[in-house]
Amino acid sequence: MPREAPDRRAVACTTEQTELGEGARWDARRGELLRVDILAGRVYRDLVDDDGALHPVRRYELPTTVGAISPIRGDDGWLLAAGAGFVHLAPDGTTRPVADVVGPGARMNDAACDPRGRCWAGTLADDHHAGGGALHRLDGTCHVDTVLDGLTIPNGIGWSPDGQTMYLVDSGPRVVLAFAFDPERGAISAGRILITVPEGLGAPDGLLLDAAGDLWVAIYGGGCVQRYTPEGVLQDTYPVPARQSTCCALAGRGLHRLYVTTATEGWSDEERRGDPAAGLVYRMETRARGVPAAPFVPDPTWWSDVLRPST
Repeated sequence: MPREAPDRRAVACTTEQTELGEGARWDARRGELLRVDILAGRVYRDLVDDDGALHPVRRYELPTTVGAISPIRGDDGWLLAAGAGFVHLAPDGTTRPVADVVGPGARMNDAACDPRGRCWAGTLADDHHAGGGALHRLDGTCHVDTVLDGLTIPNGIGWSPDGQTMYLVDSGPRVVLAFAFDPERGAISAGRILITVPEGLGAPDGLLLDAAGDLWVAIYGGGCVQRYTPEGVLQDTYPVPARQSTCCALAGRGLHRLYVTTATEGWSDEERRGDPAAGLVYRMETRARGVPAAPFVPDPTWWSDVLRPST
């Protein structure tokens, strides 16, 4: 007898309207869903119940924008792409600078760690002008390289299950790029456009790779998440009740529930009150299986210097 299809209705599992909810990640160390509100400078930690409900653990307020969050191997805190660089966030809310990346007029955006533990982060100009974005790589010894420039709004980043392909969203031209990836050197080559989202639909934003290698792309302005094959063929669309769909993660027990962050970017308070479904986190059932967020892997000697209390 065929297995019954999962219930794919989007269920709201938060009530707070974020301005630019983003960065959904599954932190396997604690069994928590991590997420951020970029423009509000907030970081959220939520436990995931067996039925998919989210239970708040803690919310952190930072004095700057926060583009992304990653777990850290051998550390109980997190690495943030925040403000103009990378920042360490401790569970008690203490923050310490790790590395500067950009100067005035630009900020950190989405970020993710590769299978070897290097953190890749996009930056964009405050005015979002074409060519003002870049992709940077932080290794475990605090060395930052600019790997790719000439981007506009670099967003979701992910790797194929075999680690041989890296994917990068550039929301400005509405494309998902694919690169050959050298895991040993952390180098990319042979970049090509894998997916172009039609202008009338919206722009690709956050990205996740499931265990089978399919790409799940949140469509900003399109109110949905789209699933593509590794060859870039559209397989499925998951509608979301909020037009500004920003990021997604497969999380919870079995890593099969899809959690989608949304936004109310540029909205007035009156507009937010008029559309209470916007800016929330939604969940849907899937038959896919996710993978936990890869951690940042720092060199222990350098990292102990980062964490040493200032005198």
